[in-house]
Amino acid sequence: MSVNGARSTTRPTPKTILTWTGVALVGAVAWGLIALARGEEISAIWLVVAAVGSYAIAYRFYSRFIARRVLEVDDRRATPAERIDDGIDFQPTDRRVLFGHHFAAIAGAGPLVGPVMAAQMGYLPGTIWIVVGVIFAGAVQDMVVLFVSMRRDGKSLGQMAREEIGRVGGAAALIAVLAIMIILLAVLALVVVNALASSPWGTFSVAMTIPIALFMGFYLRYLRPGRVIETSLIGVALLLLAIAGGGWVENSSLADTFTWAPTTLVFCLVGYGFVASVLPVWMLLAPRDYLSTFMKVGTIVLLAVGVVFTAPMLKNDAVSPFASSGTGPVFAGALFPFLFITIACGALSGFHALVSSGTTPKLIQKESQVRLIGYGAMLMESFVAVMALVAASVLDPGLYYAMNAPAGLLGTTVESASQAVANLGFTISPDALAAAAHSVEEQTLIARTGGAPTLAFGMAEIFSGVFGGHAMKAFWYHFAIMFEALFILTTVDAGTRVGRFMLQDMLGNVWKPIGRVTWKPGIWMTSAVIVGLWGYFLYVGATDPLGGVNQLFPLFGIANQLLAAIALAVGTTLLIKAGKLRWAWVTGVPLVWDVAVTFSAGWQKIFDSNPKIGFFAQRRLYADAIDDGRILAPAKSLDDMKTVVLNSTVDGVIMAVFLVLVALVIGHAAVVCVRAVRSAQPLPTTETPYVESTITVPTADSRMLAGASAGQADRE
Repeated sequence: MSVNGARSTTRPTPKTILTWTGVALVGAVAWGLIALARGEEISAIWLVVAAVGSYAIAYRFYSRFIARRVLEVDDRRATPAERIDDGIDFQPTDRRVLFGHHFAAIAGAGPLVGPVMAAQMGYLPGTIWIVVGVIFAGAVQDMVVLFVSMRRDGKSLGQMAREEIGRVGGAAALIAVLAIMIILLAVLALVVVNALASSPWGTFSVAMTIPIALFMGFYLRYLRPGRVIETSLIGVALLLLAIAGGGWVENSSLADTFTWAPTTLVFCLVGYGFVASVLPVWMLLAPRDYLSTFMKVGTIVLLAVGVVFTAPMLKNDAVSPFASSGTGPVFAGALFPFLFITIACGALSGFHALVSSGTTPKLIQKESQVRLIGYGAMLMESFVAVMALVAASVLDPGLYYAMNAPAGLLGTTVESASQAVANLGFTISPDALAAAAHSVEEQTLIARTGGAPTLAFGMAEIFSGVFGGHAMKAFWYHFAIMFEALFILTTVDAGTRVGRFMLQDMLGNVWKPIGRVTWKPGIWMTSAVIVGLWGYFLYVGATDPLGGVNQLFPLFGIANQLLAAIALAVGTTLLIKAGKLRWAWVTGVPLVWDVAVTFSAGWQKIFDSNPKIGFFAQRRLYADAIDDGRILAPAKSLDDMKTVVLNSTVDGVIMAVFLVLVALVIGHAAVVCVRAVRSAQPLPTTETPYVESTITVPTADSRMLAGASAGQADRE
């Protein structure tokens, strides 16, 4: 296989054919058992086997096809990291470190809590969407956007839309992308605040990753350049000490020092986000994300090992009655389209396109590495989502609904919660609810909504079955809570830097100096604006249960998937403009699916008559209640009722605006595609001219990843 020119002519050996045939057969058997099991429990092992087998085949064959045939990657072409290399944002980065950074940046709350909430529909629909969605949509989006951004000096998604689609469609994309970005960052930051509030263990451990990352950055750049494995071993050892130290701090006199209120955490997050956005990427962001990846991947792999050794049975239904009725207590709405909105990260996430057109394309060494970093990291995140779904599905359904149904339905006591769960068609005794809370040293597990506590409990259930038994269950539960906070925080810091890139690109259209990545006043100003925007919504949300980011939270899922529609529309347009109409289905098919899902969900959120689904229906319900002098949950006063009415109105209007903006982007993209097909000459593009690369990388990279097409080789 060649990476530098002609397409490989090497034929697969009989051993290779036999190996991949075996992988396919094992995966097919696992899928068959999962799909056909009805009325009986099956082992969670089969979900793991089906997912891993599918990922292996997809990476080996489909991602290779996209890299070689569709994108035609060329390792002899210099990347922007090599050509610009300013030591701040552009820096050729070892593929292992960059994989860690990229994975840490894209893997936020979505793959952890989305599948847990979607378990309401049963384990089968979620598993299918997570695995099939990532192979044909999510990983494709990440890889294609990373490639086209890299070919355009790391331009942001919105800026590429403006330059390649046109001013109107591009302006709509810039506005929509930036607005959605602020919402996503604020929501992710709120999850971190909720996880770390009053948790000295989590706060200490997460805080210690910052000085450790700084040490790794300087060690790798100045003390021992190129010694990635050596630096990694030191970093992992220090990380394990930080985790163990967090447990010691929690039970020591220092506990109060690291027990921070939500508002304190908000200011710390805002300050950290600003610093991480303006410091050179090699100094803090890349090594910290790389370090975090060890814990992220290590914990998930450990969870998979726990599943294999304990072989827990899936107690959830394959397909629950709520899938068709749409009356589930965790979230309202039928399987289509709301399952595909609830499970975003892990299958398809627009936020990933921002990272793929943000920090990562400015750091990549060789074009062929888009396969490992773009496609491979997304497969890893999908596996995280599968493991989260497993953790939720091995729990007793009665406990699952007692933890995830709203407080207004469950009440505040174990007796009321037990009765409410029985009304849903499941059983759990008050004593069992109390015992479950006691086992993880929590006062109550009732109405611990949001998915994170359920995931932590499921992880503790599996881990304690292998390591330490029942006596260690509380330890594993609190470890999982800290793990979730660290998992999500790395998305916030990378997302802030990406937001800064987007704002610089946008304002650079008006005033050129601010768009220059080397102009420090522009870097500082745009970084301050981004953290100020999401920090404001975060602060209000941390102090007001119905304000700030809490007001915007219902928009999170659909907004994220609308962002994916923009990314796929840009990717499809650029493929067609590059004369690759025959391969446009690679991004075009997932684009059509994503538009069908998001616009269906958006339409229902605006116009559905069910107050649990439609924003304006909810507005009418609460407005009528105000007229009657009644107070409805979650409001506790008439002022709260008025706030709910305002929130519903704002959410409905914003949703409508987002749908219009995305429709404008897709419409203008379609016009450009038609023009490109009909034009006798290729349409102009902003792809940077070819420059010969002088960087050499280990041949293992080249053998692992795909080369360029024969046509490119002939051209040179």
